[in-house]
Amino acid sequence: MSAQIWCVTGLLFLAGLTMVVVRRQLLAMLLGVELMISSVNISLVYHAGLFSDGQALAAALLIIAVAAAEAVVGLSLILDVYACGRATDSSELRELRG
Repeated sequence: MSAQIWCVTGLLFLAGLTMVVVRRQLLAMLLGVELMISSVNISLVYHAGLFSDGQALAAALLIIAVAAAEAVVGLSLILDVYACGRATDSSELRELRG
């Protein structure tokens, strides 16, 4: 079962990394980062349950909170760029000045 979890989380992480590297849309890049964070969190929760480690579960909850804050900040920046009338393509952005 452990090899299956490693394969699934590894594939999820690679899918997120591919989204960040290949895609140029800001929203797709943010979704890729969230996918990578989720894959690491799945692996951490599985092994915390396997070894009955409460500290790993606490770390997983902290990771979820940080990922939620990261999503809020990322989405607000993307909405700000879109509201200014600029494209949401990452290659066209040079600075975040309003």
